[in-house]
Amino acid sequence: MTHDLRPARLSPRDILRVGAVGLRARRARVVLSALGIALGIATMVAVVGLSESSRADLMARLDRLGTNLLTAEAGKDPTGRPVKLPKNAVAMVERIGPVQRATASADIDARIRRSDVVPEERTAGVTAQAVRGDLLAALGGEVAAGGWLTPAGERLPTTVLGAVAARRLGITAPGETIMMNDTRVAVVGILEPIELVPGLDRVAMVGFPAAERYFGFDGHPTTVFERSTDDSVMDVRAVLARSISPGDEAAIKVSRPSDALAAKAATDEGLTTLMLGLGAVALLVGGVGVANTMVVSVLERRQEIGLRRSLGATRGAIRNQFLTESLLLSALGGATGALLGAAATYGFARVQGWTAVVPPWALAGGLGATLLIGVTAGLYPAIRASRVHPTVALNAI
Repeated sequence: MTHDLRPARLSPRDILRVGAVGLRARRARVVLSALGIALGIATMVAVVGLSESSRADLMARLDRLGTNLLTAEAGKDPTGRPVKLPKNAVAMVERIGPVQRATASADIDARIRRSDVVPEERTAGVTAQAVRGDLLAALGGEVAAGGWLTPAGERLPTTVLGAVAARRLGITAPGETIMMNDTRVAVVGILEPIELVPGLDRVAMVGFPAAERYFGFDGHPTTVFERSTDDSVMDVRAVLARSISPGDEAAIKVSRPSDALAAKAATDEGLTTLMLGLGAVALLVGGVGVANTMVVSVLERRQEIGLRRSLGATRGAIRNQFLTESLLLSALGGATGALLGAAATYGFARVQGWTAVVPPWALAGGLGATLLIGVTAGLYPAIRASRVHPTVALNAI
């Protein structure tokens, strides 16, 4: 009776155990090799997570602020001379069917100083504007201290400062006074930053009647703001300039302030792509480190390989052993990197006041990339180990 002799085959569990033993025997080298993979994965996960968290915060801000605000500003005519918006521009805009609210502001010629002892040329980078009483409600702004212009306050020498203007003038609370030209003006309020119209943060605002009485304002607005229904924004934008200045609409510049925030999101996407590229480079360097570790491991363990081959281990078993070591090494680095990247995302998002977002696909993609690197980096060393002849290896003993 004859029996067919077949080589013993290791179960997947045995292969994992043998591969893990090989890693535990060289812990310092394993940690250093896995560190390269971990840094690459952590960078990629953190970049994606922070980008998604920032974008989610930006979208939440847009939802809160609204994307239905349009502005129309006076430009220049074909000869280059500044154009004045008509005094009844707001009333003309309000006639547009979908418009829900319209208001206006105007630049006025007034130098802002902290007090009358400050030279006139030292304006602290603060400008003056005349505004309508309904401006704050139309823009969705909020008062940080004090109050907004009342119907009576619009006619008096009182002002509300933007957030940056108050800081530059050293005003911390209402009740203080500043100089606008030679007129002493009382500060009745300080605004929170207005995200959709950040230019107003650097402005001292007075009412239209007060501007006409004290600063020679001619009543022509510089900028008209309007809000309409969300579905009709583009339709209103198409007719806004023509409604304000029929026959001379080319001199009116219409813009949508929320587009600036949307453009910021697009800019963040470009930066995210760049950072992902840097993470990929770090991951590639980590893969090279894994490959180098496995090649050195094969050279150092020729005796072990020869002994196993002489005891009946097949080339496939040797190849699977070293390939498993490479996969475990990469998986260790990948899992560590994913945890570090997620932790960095949550930590930074918490500091910024964002809602942390770590897409599951980023974690899955990072771990998948590590396994691919493990196979790629370990394949050559594994094949090289499987080709070591038992007699050659044992001769080195």
